[in-house]
Amino acid sequence: MIRRLRLRTLVIGGCITFFFVVLMIRVFWLQVMETEFWTAYAEQQWSRKQPLYATRGTITDRNGEVLAMMAHAYTVSVNPKLINSLGLQEEVAEGLGEVLGKNKADLIKLVNAKNKDGNFYVQREVRYEGYRIDQDLRDQVEIFTRKLKDKHELDDVGIYLTKEQKRFYPWKSLAAHVLGYVDRDGIAISGLESLYDEELKGQDGSFEYKSDGRGIAVTKADEIYNPAKNGKNIELTIDHTIQYYIEEAMKEAFDELKPISMTVIAADPKTMEILGMANLPTYNPNEYWLENDLGNFYNHAIKSVYEPGSTFKIVTLAGAVQEDLFNPKAKYMSGSIRVPGQTLHDIKRSGWGKIDYLEGVMRSSNVAFVKLGYEMLGPERLKQYVDNFGFGQKTGIELPGEAAGVVSPEQPSEYATMSYGHGKLMVTPLQQLAAVGAVANGGMLLKPHIIKSITDPQSGEVIKTQPEPVRQVISADKAKEVGEYLEQVVSNSEYGTGRRAYIEGYRVAGKTGTAVKPFKGKYDYTKQVVSFIGYAPVDDPKVVMLVLIDEPKDSDLGGGKAAAPVFKKIMNQILQYMGVRKTIVASGDSDLAQNTAMLRTPDLSKLSLQQALTELRNTDIPYALLGNGKELVSQFPKPGSSLMKGQQVYLLTEAVDHIEIPDLKGQSLRDALELLSVLNIYVTFEGEGFVVSQSVLEDSMNKQVKLVLEPPGGVRSESVEDEEDSDADREETG
Repeated sequence: MIRRLRLRTLVIGGCITFFFVVLMIRVFWLQVMETEFWTAYAEQQWSRKQPLYATRGTITDRNGEVLAMMAHAYTVSVNPKLINSLGLQEEVAEGLGEVLGKNKADLIKLVNAKNKDGNFYVQREVRYEGYRIDQDLRDQVEIFTRKLKDKHELDDVGIYLTKEQKRFYPWKSLAAHVLGYVDRDGIAISGLESLYDEELKGQDGSFEYKSDGRGIAVTKADEIYNPAKNGKNIELTIDHTIQYYIEEAMKEAFDELKPISMTVIAADPKTMEILGMANLPTYNPNEYWLENDLGNFYNHAIKSVYEPGSTFKIVTLAGAVQEDLFNPKAKYMSGSIRVPGQTLHDIKRSGWGKIDYLEGVMRSSNVAFVKLGYEMLGPERLKQYVDNFGFGQKTGIELPGEAAGVVSPEQPSEYATMSYGHGKLMVTPLQQLAAVGAVANGGMLLKPHIIKSITDPQSGEVIKTQPEPVRQVISADKAKEVGEYLEQVVSNSEYGTGRRAYIEGYRVAGKTGTAVKPFKGKYDYTKQVVSFIGYAPVDDPKVVMLVLIDEPKDSDLGGGKAAAPVFKKIMNQILQYMGVRKTIVASGDSDLAQNTAMLRTPDLSKLSLQQALTELRNTDIPYALLGNGKELVSQFPKPGSSLMKGQQVYLLTEAVDHIEIPDLKGQSLRDALELLSVLNIYVTFEGEGFVVSQSVLEDSMNKQVKLVLEPPGGVRSESVEDEEDSDADREETG
């Protein structure tokens, strides 16, 4: 018995000793041999890493008006587990369906969703109708949720709103093809958003720290803080007011002419900064998913190529003038001309008899330009000028997807037709604008730019875009001569094809174009691209602009009837918005004639309101007070700006948003535009002279004022144009 007890004790003791030895070996193995692994594992359990998201940079126009920004957004989600436990599936699906515009059947599936184990999910996002919605829709979801809670006397009905951010475009479709858009998942899709995505999105950061079991930080010694780097801010060369004028005029013409597409580009010819660029059809980047036609996203201004037609004759004319081959008074026989392999015709096949070359330019005679380009310049020199003006190569503008165009004449007849913009010649609207901009600015081809500056918000570094000369294509004096000939295309009321672009008081140079589109190897005269390109004022060009309309429903209109009036309307608005004074004034109108007396706006920023008023009185500068405040908040124009004699300085005593729109009756258009631009208010106007009435447009998210003007005495001026149009700019290859 004792022996068995001793044996049992020995066995039990041995087992205990064995397990103790195993335990010590295991502890030794874990603490010594695998210490690095388990230390890292423990640290992983203690560590927390919180992402810090960078804010995407803003895109503004040249005046600081925000065109793209980050804004608050909200995502709707549901709790299927809770909703099913409360028996609210039908009510939630029906209510959210009405608010979000989502199919009820899809919502029924969502609120009954189960995981792979057969259990209800506790959270599911309502994609895409409830994904990153705006404040208005969020409020509607909140109202529905509150009503459901009150109805069933519950604190939670399984509907939640998560606050996020999304890309927002406050001016909706304005400059949509330039800006592009960022989708609801934060991916940049097109336009500047895509091209400058790396600069705009910035770099996310993080915050790492140690915590206890409840997730509370236990020490600050081991904290690692990597701050987020917000995206860079981009300032465009575009002026949102000019962009607005362009798009409003385009909408009106588009509704009337019903073309396939329409493009307008305006630029400063001295720098080739793009002031406005628009296409129709267009889209709203805030609601890009509503567009079913992918063509609405297409930026025709840089991607589409066309046979330019008669607007291209400017290149031929410039080359002939530069080479001293153009004699405006020399005579030639119009109607038709024979080149190897083909006979080419004017639009009026019988011609106008024997006319001089200047009349040929004004009538847009194909024969005149074949003689100038093919016979006088010759194929090689003509091709050289075409190349020098930048055709057949990308302009290099800061936009994605630009086309290079095609310049590939081979046969003599192809060189001949190229002289008037047909044949193996395909160009983009932007290439044409840059080429005519070179004529306007004194012969220098410049690279177009749409980026004015890029600012790093962290370092404050600002990278500004400077004008980039490409090459001198013609001399300054020859460019001026070409401009004078093109001015007569507009100003000659008898047979100038561009006479519908004439603006009383402004010297306008330009050229019409009506290019017949090829179809199955032949030209289809029912399908045409009509256009007008020009600049103003001729003596000191401020704006060069192209209006292009692809296949208007009425194929008999031509560039003179369809595109020139659109050009006229936009150019007139832009020049008056820019404060360009009319050079042709009524005799005795001394106030308008005195347009050379210049002052500089003083810097009033450091003065009190009373001191600023005294300063202006002492320098005989008229002023106007805006607002009811007691202190000077800002001034317009900015310090150091050129000030025309009689031009007012505006002193703002309140924030712009708090200042009411004043009564502008009796004001000149220039003064009214100046005042409303200070208040960041869009302006449209009709008529000429002085303001007789004004109205605020109610259907816009932004303030807009429409002005009606009449000349003194209440008689509106109307331009009377000849009902007969020669349509001489229409092309034919015979």
